[in-house]
Amino acid sequence: MSDPEPLILPSNQSPLGALPARFRRERLLIVGCGDVGMRVARDLGRRVKLLALTSTPSRSPLLRAQGVMPLAGNLDDAASLRRLSGIATRVVHLAPPPGEGQVKWWTDPRTLTLVRTLRRRTPPRSLVYGSTSGVYGDCGGGWVRETRTVAPRTPRAQRRVDAERLVRHLGRSGVRASILRIPGIYAPDREGGTPRARLLKGTPVLDAADDVYTNHIHADDLASACIAALWRGKPQRVVNVNDDSSLRMGDYFDQAADLYGLPRPPRVPRDTAQATLPLMLLSFMSESRRLDNTRMKRELRLRLHYPQVFDGLL
Repeated sequence: MSDPEPLILPSNQSPLGALPARFRRERLLIVGCGDVGMRVARDLGRRVKLLALTSTPSRSPLLRAQGVMPLAGNLDDAASLRRLSGIATRVVHLAPPPGEGQVKWWTDPRTLTLVRTLRRRTPPRSLVYGSTSGVYGDCGGGWVRETRTVAPRTPRAQRRVDAERLVRHLGRSGVRASILRIPGIYAPDREGGTPRARLLKGTPVLDAADDVYTNHIHADDLASACIAALWRGKPQRVVNVNDDSSLRMGDYFDQAADLYGLPRPPRVPRDTAQATLPLMLLSFMSESRRLDNTRMKRELRLRLHYPQVFDGLL
């Protein structure tokens, strides 16, 4: 596979150079600047002016050390977001919806608040929203393209569907909006980013007859996809962001155990799992799909650094 074309990022030789000095670089606002957001900031470096919304003052020194200007604000407090209006030329929105019991189960008021704020003044040129592949629901192990109708089975996934709708609505005001549907994110340098802890606990997986397909993306490849979508994403476009692995969940944990030199997890039938495992884990075990990443490769022209999940687990 040939190398992808480089991103054309702004420079002083671009039309932006005719603007006042403080506007010569594009300004990227990262909303939800956790692990993946920090990787986006690291990869962009000084090529753009980096801003990040944070509701945790103690994170400000960490953001500044990465070259990111922290902006105090909280998506649960609309008044605190006023300064965000018109401040950025591009936005990466990675903040999750509120958790269970905080809002109506099918809505994402945080994305609604952000969208309303961004529309008050000059909206950004592009916005990338990090959604979840959970919006597809259970697909019986079939291959899933972005054209498939969403069928969320959990309140968590339904809130993401609502957020996607709000992002598309923002796109009607001239913003080039990209929705990335993301499966399990992993990386050895990410908290909880490998299956090692679960293997050490001996958490069971499903028998082969009941097993489901699972999908993965390395955090570094996800950050690259976010950056590519900012400049290459088509308007109001949904893109699956996942690697080339095609594994059932139990096989994934078996191979990871072999990689780490740990015992393989016990296998149990589905009815036993339903009686013993946490509801969150069961929700992942009840949905089976294989994500097609053709659009990611063709439209974003993304070359995966970790095309198979075992390329990046160590």
